[in-house]
Order: sequence, then C-alpha cells, then structure tokens
Amino acid sequence: MADSFNKKEREKKRNKKNKDKQYNREQKKLNPNKPPEFMYVGEDGNLTTQPPDPKLRKKVSLEDIEINTPRTPKTSGSKYEKSGYVKFLDSDKGYGFIADHNSDASYFIHINDLDETIKEGSKVTFEAGSGPKGPIAIKVKVQS
Repeated sequence: MADSFNKKEREKKRNKKNKDKQYNREQKKLNPNKPPEFMYVGEDGNLTTQPPDPKLRKKVSLEDIEINTPRTPKTSGSKYEKSGYVKFLDSDKGYGFIADHNSDASYFIHINDLDETIKEGSKVTFEAGSGPKGPIAIKVKVQS
C-alpha cells in the first residue's frame, strides 16, 4: 500500500528534527565555553559565579529573626462600614443614593434601612451590602 502525503511529510519533519538535535549536540561538544551551572548572590545582591568569602559572613542570632506577621489594629466598626454623604433623597418615594467619600461609588438606600431621619447633603456612616441591582447601604446613621 502506498504511503499518504501526510505520512511522508511527518516523516520528513521527524528526520529534520533529529538532524537538528544531533547538530546542536555536536556544537555543544565543540564549544568549550559552558554557561555557569551554579550562581551565588553577592553582598550587593547581584548574581556572581564566585562563592562568597566565608570570612565576610555576618553572624545572626535566632532572637533577631522575626517569623510572625504584625497585628492589624482592631477598628471599632465593621470592615464593611463606610462614610459618605447623601447625594439624592426622595422621601415621598422612600429611596435615595449615598456617595462614598473614598471611592465616589453610589449606594442605593431605602427608607426602611435608615436608623434615623436624614436629609440630602448630610454626612452619614453606613454598611455596604449587595442588592439585586447593585450596591446598597444599610444601617445608615447621621455623623455627628
């Protein structure tokens, strides 16, 4: 049975690949310059091929090594608590929007989520939440 065109092409590619590998092996044998197999970090932080001088090694005691992470200061409020101002409020319809001071993001507020009465433009603190149509503000309080 005759070989197909694709089969011949694959055979040619395989033979060429093997010849290239053999050529590269011969070139490596002829070239005496080998890349360094092991690198060291010098005193200045740069990589070198020379090992560091043991006389210059600094002694470090175990007490000087810290293995823990610094504690984060505890805040009195929730991590979701944010501050902002009332950008729009329609008390007849019972909804409004709060703009966050840090990110200028808008949060939807409903009259049921208010702890006290607010006015448009007043500074407030609130907890950020997620609603069906985007971010919402709950537990809204007026800042004093």
